[in-house]
Amino acid sequence: MGVLETRTTKGTATGLSLLSWVLFAGSGPVAKAVMAAGWSPVAVTSMRIAVAALVLVPVVAVLRPRALVFARGEVWLLVGYGVLGVAGVQLFFFVAVSRVPVGVAMVLVNAAPVLVALWVRVVRRTRLPRLVWLGIGLALAGLALVAQLWQVDRLDLLGVAAGLASAVCSAGYFLLGEHGASRHDSFGITAAGLAIGAVVVLAVSPVWTLSGPPAMLGGLLIPAWLAVLALAIFGTAVPYLVGLRALRDLSSTRASVLALVEPLVAAGLAWLLLGQSLGAVQLAGAAVLLAGAMLVQLAGVG
Repeated sequence: MGVLETRTTKGTATGLSLLSWVLFAGSGPVAKAVMAAGWSPVAVTSMRIAVAALVLVPVVAVLRPRALVFARGEVWLLVGYGVLGVAGVQLFFFVAVSRVPVGVAMVLVNAAPVLVALWVRVVRRTRLPRLVWLGIGLALAGLALVAQLWQVDRLDLLGVAAGLASAVCSAGYFLLGEHGASRHDSFGITAAGLAIGAVVVLAVSPVWTLSGPPAMLGGLLIPAWLAVLALAIFGTAVPYLVGLRALRDLSSTRASVLALVEPLVAAGLAWLLLGQSLGAVQLAGAAVLLAGAMLVQLAGVG
């Protein structure tokens, strides 16, 4: 593969990764509106993942049946991806969204790049450029500013803990996704992961109906079933597929840092659709966070 072709491939993968995070970002405000209408975080998670699995698994089974064939020794990969990368990320994130503003929850979740970098350095014993660590340091400073962690009296500790737990699961998504994407069809891994994640969340909170009061988004009343369907397809199935495909040509370190665009998009959508806004300090933190992400990109990792 020539240099130009390599750059084109990574450029395409970077674009796909960014698209996946923009789609994921839209799920925060929509989920917040559904929960404001009376749904619990666990119920939203259950229906989001279950509907996504019901839509995607039959399609993959008919059109790409070989994608669902896995070796016995790869069960751990599918279970880990489904439990951490699908169920864990979504469940903890929605708990965080129910207790703190969408922008803050998104920022907390995106502490994942630090965890990925530490895993790569400590477990894989891969030396990362200093520019990567500087970028991660700036990203952490930006996270603290956006979340305003010094305001302990105004901080919902359970919401912050849920956001950080989602970050741990998100790190698992990147590392397991990178491992699986290099060996298998992304359609098969996504379908299997969603199915396993659906089993996990439905075991925690069985939900048998899509009925419920409408959700308010941007001044419009949206039927709850339509909002959940949008979450399942455009906020779950599609971004998981696109993001996993991108991990075939991007390292987990770079892909996790690209995810830092998600809280910025989510904050903008929360402002447009929910009337939630970030203060001057939080906006400054977002700029610092982006600067850190750019440094990691300049370091050329993956």
